[in-house]
Amino acid sequence: MVRGTSIVSDWRQYVVYIGFTLIFVIFAITLSDRGFLSANNLLNIARQTAIIAIMAMAMTFVLCAGEIDLSVGAIAGLASVTSALALSRYGLVPAIAAGLCTGLLVGAVNGSLTAWIGIPSFLVTLGMMGFARGLGMWMSGTSPVPVIDETFIAIFGSGNIGPVPILVLWVVILGALAHTALRKTPFGRKILATGGGETAARYSGIKTKTVKFQALLMTATAASIAGMLYAGRLHSGRFQLGEGDELSVIAAVVLGGTSLFGGAGTVIGSIVGALLIGVINNGLILLGLDFSQQLMARGVLIVLAVALGRSQRA
Repeated sequence: MVRGTSIVSDWRQYVVYIGFTLIFVIFAITLSDRGFLSANNLLNIARQTAIIAIMAMAMTFVLCAGEIDLSVGAIAGLASVTSALALSRYGLVPAIAAGLCTGLLVGAVNGSLTAWIGIPSFLVTLGMMGFARGLGMWMSGTSPVPVIDETFIAIFGSGNIGPVPILVLWVVILGALAHTALRKTPFGRKILATGGGETAARYSGIKTKTVKFQALLMTATAASIAGMLYAGRLHSGRFQLGEGDELSVIAAVVLGGTSLFGGAGTVIGSIVGALLIGVINNGLILLGLDFSQQLMARGVLIVLAVALGRSQRA
């Protein structure tokens, strides 16, 4: 009985890789005449997935710590506006600084209210989602802020190094750093210990409030980088950018094997989860489904992810 339970548990650890392989093969066979396997389409999937993957890496730390961040999409939109405004007035370096400072400031507020004041992160980040969206709308006057600096565009979004898109390189570099941080450093072990049992972690000497603050600071900073990538790719900063991304990010992380209840997760699984969602979205478009049907399919995927997370906990 114990052996059978262990086999099922092991199988669940690899469900995202199995699901990704199955769906990719199915689309490769059924959509081969529509260009699914073409180099341009595969690179397009990688580009569209990259920004979600970057936010999902950081969200992995937050969920592992037993918290959640619903404001990542709104922070991305706000950071795209602040960096675009700074770029138009002061140049490249101030624009990057403005984007990063946006994430750091918002993350500090989210982390302080959650870790030090004790307000649940669900409520804090839900409120921050509305505030950040409104602030971005007010700062931009509801209009797109043009991004015409070629260097900014090349670094954030539209450039290539050889045949490899810059967006993919961002995922590879940040993914390697995040995976190492979670698996090989004391910080990663503190994150997992805090989410696995906060009281026990505190008695073992871990400053759990500081750990949660740092995790929420990470997600907001990653979201601000995502916002600059959106601005570079679309050549404008818009408050609407990132709208709804929080659901895709959380679904990618949970599909990748991270528990919604903390204490377990992998960065690589989250990246594959984001790729899985990107492949599904691409396949649905090639199948000719309209936007409403794509939303329904995505909703089913999120419910499946949550159900999987609960079964893993059980």
